[in-house]
Amino acid sequence: MAKELDHTIVRLLAAGLKDEAIARRLGMSLRTARRHIADIMETLGAESRFQAGMLAARAGMTDDADAPAGATGP
Repeated sequence: MAKELDHTIVRLLAAGLKDEAIARRLGMSLRTARRHIADIMETLGAESRFQAGMLAARAGMTDDADAPAGATGP
C-alpha cells in the first residue's frame, strides 16, 4: 500500500499539483502529504522536486502513459 501511495504522489507531483491539491485529492492533511513528499525526496536522494521527478522516472515510479507526447525513453 505504501508503495502505491508513493507512486500516486509521484504521479500527482509530475502532473504539477501543489502539496495542498495532493493532500485534498488523497484525503490527508497537508502536513501528512508534505511528510510523504519529503520522505520520497529523501529516499530518491533528491534536493528539488524537479530532481525528484527525474529520479522517480529512472526508478520506474512513473507510468509511461504520463510521459509527454513524443518523449522517448533512455
